[in-house]
Amino acid sequence: MIDFELRPEIKISETQRMVYEAARDFAVQYIKPYVMEWDEAQFFPKEVFEKAGALGFMGMLVPETYGGSGMGYHEYVTLIETLSMVDPSIGLSVAAHNSLAVNHIYSFGNESQRLKWLPDLCSGKALGAWGLTEHNTGSDAKNMSTTATQKGAHWVLNGTKNFITHGSSGDLAVVIARNGDKGENRGMTAFVIERGTPGFSAGKKENKLGMRASETAEMVFDNCVIPDENRLGPVGDGFIQSMKILDGGRISIAALSLGIAKGAYQAALKYAKERKQFGKSISSFQGISFKLADMATEIEAASLLTQKASELKNQNLNVTQQGAMAKYFASEVCVKVASEAVQIHGGYGFTKDFPVEKFFRDAKLCTIGEGTSEIQKLVIARKILE
Repeated sequence: MIDFELRPEIKISETQRMVYEAARDFAVQYIKPYVMEWDEAQFFPKEVFEKAGALGFMGMLVPETYGGSGMGYHEYVTLIETLSMVDPSIGLSVAAHNSLAVNHIYSFGNESQRLKWLPDLCSGKALGAWGLTEHNTGSDAKNMSTTATQKGAHWVLNGTKNFITHGSSGDLAVVIARNGDKGENRGMTAFVIERGTPGFSAGKKENKLGMRASETAEMVFDNCVIPDENRLGPVGDGFIQSMKILDGGRISIAALSLGIAKGAYQAALKYAKERKQFGKSISSFQGISFKLADMATEIEAASLLTQKASELKNQNLNVTQQGAMAKYFASEVCVKVASEAVQIHGGYGFTKDFPVEKFFRDAKLCTIGEGTSEIQKLVIARKILE
């Protein structure tokens, strides 16, 4: 049975159903048996993403001309939700690859750059990373320290990016570096840097609370020389490009959040029906049933916000406000639902024998990554006060 019971009563396209079924079957075969093994070892299963690429999951939003699946944001959200209901770590990596690295090259690369890099990225033969964040400039990206200095037909990059998904294992990275003064909107430029380029290396791999099977590491640039042909778009346009990419990336995190929330909710619902206390299922007690009611309602609301943002994105309309709203609300719901799912499980929810323990740990990243909840509120406030 197709599990769309938490979606509003709207027609689900046949393509969405196909994506759901393919993602569900993929997750059951290649992800579910290894979830806790990967989590405990902080093992990044890179080979899984090549298998995902064979199904079209690694280039969902890219036209078929460049090797992509040519789908829209509704199908993409369905993919990320479905994978994340089984293992949010894999959902996160697929999302970062698609919406950040791949989308940046597709959105701002020229035709030769698209033809050079997108086919391998879409097939899963190559894995993408995206480098904006630094140690001292998380939300304050305009004050980044990584520099790009032009020398003739080449650029020399120096600096370190951190908290980068696939920072060690990515085959290429889209990197934003400063070529002007700190604080300038148009003082940064975007580049594609291939793994193996001299001066480009991996730094510290983070030891994380959750999302442990999704690799997060530093990218270090030490007099890293790259040709000007690897520059994406005009000089000085990198920050502007990044903000546009993050508008779509926030829909990804909303989808990731929905997947976690739905997975935790379904686990809690199943447990509440099966767990007996005082001679009856705990779901019959108002204290538990009201929790489930709140969880289901808030997931539904988050889903509606995400669908609206997806529809705006499909129509190439401005999605800054709606993307921020969807990301903010869905991520906060995700944390709340995961917490309540642990509470419903009682002591068992605090053990690794039940999936809600991992959902609880994984959930928190959603209120932090690709702009904290506080930054989303700032974005929303600015838009409504324009």
